[in-house]
Amino acid sequence: MGDSDLVVRIEGLVKRYGRFTALDGLDLGVRRGEVLGFLGPNGSGKSTTIRVLLGLLRADGGTLELLGRDPWRDVLALHRRLAYVPGDVSLWPGLTGGEAIDLLGSLRGGIDTRRRAELLERFELDPTKRGRQYSKGNRQKVAIVAALAADVELLILDEPTSGLDPLMEAVFQDEIRRVKEQGRTVLLSSHILTEVEALADRVSIIRQGRIVQTGTLAELQGLNRVEITATLASRHADVATLPMLHDARIDGQGRMSATVEPEDINAAMAALVPLGIRALKVSPASLEDLFLSHYGEG
Repeated sequence: MGDSDLVVRIEGLVKRYGRFTALDGLDLGVRRGEVLGFLGPNGSGKSTTIRVLLGLLRADGGTLELLGRDPWRDVLALHRRLAYVPGDVSLWPGLTGGEAIDLLGSLRGGIDTRRRAELLERFELDPTKRGRQYSKGNRQKVAIVAALAADVELLILDEPTSGLDPLMEAVFQDEIRRVKEQGRTVLLSSHILTEVEALADRVSIIRQGRIVQTGTLAELQGLNRVEITATLASRHADVATLPMLHDARIDGQGRMSATVEPEDINAAMAALVPLGIRALKVSPASLEDLFLSHYGEG
């Protein structure tokens, strides 16, 4: 993958606040036309990374490019080519939602009025209410509609569905899939792991200011143990002695659970067959499992 394929390119990014290092040599790349899930809890450096990309903070070290340009020097030009949705939207209290959408659209070079109307209907948003009248969820909808209705190359979304109900979350996911089909790029930061699992082509997990794992969900699952649950005819089998099984347990009804390295699945099956398998389920690591493998101890 060459640099021309990257909409976001970050290498060795450092950002300090006094003696505290928020970003400690972070490397991150977002490919053109993909949805990249950006995962990490509060304090991991996720939001700091996004603020540096938006030109709101100046990096203390490393190199970064956004759409081939410098986010700090070229901030005005870049903001006409991207849309940003934060996790807690503040609106002008005296403007209506529709006026706020149009104002944000004008800063990005215009807005697709037909798309605007379609999105207002899909997200069930009344554009005639003023900012002070909106709930948190409706403030998020204003920012989401403004971003999706703009003709931009890159969407930077930082907890965009915070405050939305499950129905609106489903609508949001549909619209992000549509954005991807149009060949646009999305950097999606979210605490909702099912959202990232449903939308992201690749995932990057950040911990203490560094990326600790990046790849497709399938690639990352291949690096983590698989969970096996089975019902065995032999209720008192000593499954703990099988070397390829980890954390193996069996109850008095013959129900067994264990984890196994992906390359040892065949050996595990061969070892369990003589014990009489009555039911079997093999589950690859979920995105939550992958995330907790880095943060579970904390």
